[in-house]
Amino acid sequence: MSHKSRVVAIVPAMNEAQAIKHVVSGLLALKRGGDRWIDQVIVCDNASTDETALCAKNAGATVVHESIPGYGQACLTGMAHIGECDIVLFVDGDHSIFSEQATTLIEAIESGHDMVIGSRTLGHIQKGALTLPQRFGNWLATRLIDVFWSYRFTDLGPFRAINREALDGLNMQDRRFGWTVEMQIKALQQNLSICEVPVDSRLRIGKSKISGTIKGVIGAGVGIIGTIIRLRITQYRSKKSNNTCEAKTSEV
Repeated sequence: MSHKSRVVAIVPAMNEAQAIKHVVSGLLALKRGGDRWIDQVIVCDNASTDETALCAKNAGATVVHESIPGYGQACLTGMAHIGECDIVLFVDGDHSIFSEQATTLIEAIESGHDMVIGSRTLGHIQKGALTLPQRFGNWLATRLIDVFWSYRFTDLGPFRAINREALDGLNMQDRRFGWTVEMQIKALQQNLSICEVPVDSRLRIGKSKISGTIKGVIGAGVGIIGTIIRLRITQYRSKKSNNTCEAKTSEV
């Protein structure tokens, strides 16, 4: 991309009033020469019961609302409000990431990659920033992807950037916990250019709605593993159907 890329960040957020202002202001403060690295931050207020929306708006974000809970649902709603852009950045609203590291992800897309995953396991993890269930879930999911698709990811990190055209072509569907793994598997299935870059992680502000509760941990685990299995079965059936069609054609 020889011209300045137009970058839009999507931040799904549910009850992140204390954290969201830091996330939004941090992203909008990033400068490249006299221009912003990130042209617009879209915060999807996902059925919050606090002042997440107001805090995000005051910090400079475009705020959209989604009453149906779900991480993927919030991301899809945010995507529906993107205008013209070259790169889409996905960022959690809990202030666990370092906003300045977004530039590394954007530069990797500008250098020719279609999708860039910010890998927390390759970076520095502050003590307590990733819980044991999160670490185990990442390990299991990435190993299953390696078994089924022969590609070794190190993380399902939600801090990621993707070329807009590539994102549109993925036809994302998951509305809950399987969003990140769906994106990574579909990128492999479509032979996109993928890379991982190290990102650091710190203790989030507030309590996680997923890793902070037993229900959330179980739901996330079932959602992620279920998505992996579903996509593998769908791919197998599609391949089997194509082989059957090819065999019938050759008999004619």
